[in-house]
Amino acid sequence: MRKKITVLTGAGMSADSGLKTFRDADGLWEGHDVMEVASPQGFRANPELVLEFYNERRRQLLQASPNAGHEALVELEMKFDTHIVTQNVDDLHERAGSSQVLHLHGELFKVRSTAPPYTVYDWKKDLHLGDRCKAGSQLRPHIVWFGEEVPLLPHAASLTSMADILIIVGTSLQVYPAASLLYYASEGTPIYLVDPRPALTPTRGLNLHLIPRKASEGVPELVSQLLETVG
Repeated sequence: MRKKITVLTGAGMSADSGLKTFRDADGLWEGHDVMEVASPQGFRANPELVLEFYNERRRQLLQASPNAGHEALVELEMKFDTHIVTQNVDDLHERAGSSQVLHLHGELFKVRSTAPPYTVYDWKKDLHLGDRCKAGSQLRPHIVWFGEEVPLLPHAASLTSMADILIIVGTSLQVYPAASLLYYASEGTPIYLVDPRPALTPTRGLNLHLIPRKASEGVPELVSQLLETVG
């Protein structure tokens, strides 16, 4: 039976593809307070601003391509049962070829209705006020905003708990509830952290291996090492 690998990825995974990380040190995201553009309150207060903000993100994503880190993770599927749990809303893992990807915080190329019954649609163009679902409600980005439940968190926790090997790439694991996933790993599970400025440090009882490299460099190196262990 093939070993199970769960990969947790964050903004640093896509930074090498030219996509900016979620927010800067000053708490701003592309010059906006995150609560203005990533919360239900922000959407109610200024829906035009929020929709245009995600239109810009969508346009950027259309111009981006997977990097060597994304591509390396695809190779793991040849020898391991590999699942990716990503905090990123881009589709770069899928475009690279990974087949088992769970988007914890939603997907930029999807939109959904704002009133039940909630319907999700594929969407790669701009979204405007007046764009409605079949039932007549305004469409919004299919993104989990601050203050909203993370419906796929139990599934992500299950994938983490079943992993024989856990890989963490480009996420500080400082923001909850996603940060809690680390603690679902079974005791003694090898954990590989790929990040140029890792926030985690090796501690007693945590089988943590630090790889202080950016994703496009550290992930291919790690994948090569893991593939060598299975021949």
